[in-house]
Amino acid sequence: MKKGPKLCGAGAPTASDLWVFAYGSLMWRPGFEAVEHAPASVDGYHRALCIESHRHRGTPERPGLVLGLDQGGSCQGVAFRVEAAHADSVLAYLRERELVTHVYLETVLSATLADGRRVEAVAYVVDRDHPQYVGLLSPEETLSRISGSVGLAGPNPDYVVNTARELDRLGVVDPTLAWLAAALTVSTEE
Repeated sequence: MKKGPKLCGAGAPTASDLWVFAYGSLMWRPGFEAVEHAPASVDGYHRALCIESHRHRGTPERPGLVLGLDQGGSCQGVAFRVEAAHADSVLAYLRERELVTHVYLETVLSATLADGRRVEAVAYVVDRDHPQYVGLLSPEETLSRISGSVGLAGPNPDYVVNTARELDRLGVVDPTLAWLAAALTVSTEE
C-alpha cells in the first residue's frame, strides 16, 4: 500500500464521524454544524497564499489570492467534528465550496488536536499542477494582488484580515498574514 495522503472518493464511507481540518476561511466561516471543534495541526503542509482566485475573491481580469495547504512544514488551524449522520451532506457542501475549479485536492490527513488526540481529517490541499497555483510570491507582490481584488464572496482584503484575526484569536503566529492584515487594514482606513 502506498503511503501518503488518501483521497476521498465520491462514495467515501461515512460510518463514523467526519473530521474537517480548516486553515483559512473555513476556520471563521465553516458553513456547517459541528459537534466539536478544536485547535489542530497537520504536518507536511503549510498555509500559503498560493492560489489565484478568479471567482470567490477576484475575477479573471483581476485575480485575488486565497490560501492553500502547500507542501512542506506544518500548519496550525482548527479541526471540526461532524456527526456521522451529517457527514455526506457536509462533504457535498465542502465539495461545492472548495472544488469549484479543482485547484484543491480533497485529501485525508492526520491531524493532531490540542489535547493530543490524533484524527483523520478531510483537508483541501493545493494541486501544484493546476494553472491557478502561483507558488511563493514576495510579500509586496502578494499585497498588490490582494489589495484591489473583489469576487463573489467579497473583497480579497477581508478574507486575509478575517483569517489573520482568527489565527490571532487562536494564538497562532503567522507573520506573513499578520503583516498583510496590518497593511491591508491601514490601506482601507486611508
